[in-house]
Amino acid sequence: MAERPLDEKTVTLLVAEATAAPSMHNAQPWRFRHLSSERVLLLRADPGRAMPRSDPDNRALHIGCGAALFNLRVAAAHAGLVPETTLLPEPDDPLLLAAVHLADPPGNTRDEALTRLHPAIRHRHTSRHPFSEKDIPDDVRASLRNAAAQEGAVLLFPGAWHAETVLDLVSDAESRDTLDTDANEDLVRWTRLGPEADTAVDGVPEYAFGPRKRDGKAPVRDFAGRRPVADRGTTTFEHTPHLALLSTPGDGRADWLRAGQALERVLLEATLVDLATSLTSHALENRELRLLARDPAWGTGQVQMVLRLGYGPRGPATPRRPVRDVLEIA
Repeated sequence: MAERPLDEKTVTLLVAEATAAPSMHNAQPWRFRHLSSERVLLLRADPGRAMPRSDPDNRALHIGCGAALFNLRVAAAHAGLVPETTLLPEPDDPLLLAAVHLADPPGNTRDEALTRLHPAIRHRHTSRHPFSEKDIPDDVRASLRNAAAQEGAVLLFPGAWHAETVLDLVSDAESRDTLDTDANEDLVRWTRLGPEADTAVDGVPEYAFGPRKRDGKAPVRDFAGRRPVADRGTTTFEHTPHLALLSTPGDGRADWLRAGQALERVLLEATLVDLATSLTSHALENRELRLLARDPAWGTGQVQMVLRLGYGPRGPATPRRPVRDVLEIA
């Protein structure tokens, strides 16, 4: 029996939930095209939202789109659909990152492993606030490692020495930015200050910056820089931040898309167990530093993201572009 086209309301809802994903500086570098007669959603990169200074090879762009792809898979499963996903389906079209056929499930069954993550999509926010020093239980760490593994990635909780190395790399990246007057060009472009923050549909608004760090070792990027932000304040962050490194075996475009899917699966799993999360790619934006972030015992794999996990405020929701701006229905 031929599949019936999906109604526009369903497709719009799926894309709205896909776009709740995190992306570097909340640039939201994605576009979607629905082929109604085929029940296929195409995920495309939006080159106008790339970051030539911070992300010259578009690695972070692919990771953000991969996170949106995972949200789409979760939303589709929740809607009773089977998201049959193909990465990089057209080698001659580098902007086409994935094709998702939204099939009917056999026997009217759901993918419960994906469906259970659905409530976390709207509750997951990046938190740039201090977390408590409370440790993360072993069973929670194991569930997060398993979440990454299901998407072909590895989540490593570094030991004390390795964690200090990663924190030093973040500090080194911040120092390099200070010496390079053009280094913050992308960050300035994607931050929203003053009245602009209240009407923004993308970027990081000032209400999501969090307080300035007075003390502590948490790797939290200061989106304000030297620009004044009213009523922000300063405070002490955790001295022993709980870090996790997300790695993939390879370092190509498909690996970056898998990293994004693994990242979002880990973040949604963390949200379900009341962990606050934040991300930092600062030390990974320079390939030389990124290689140094590897596990010193094994030295293999490619670190794609540094996660900071803990117990504390989840942070505010950041703005999203209207679905009509990112979805075309053909």
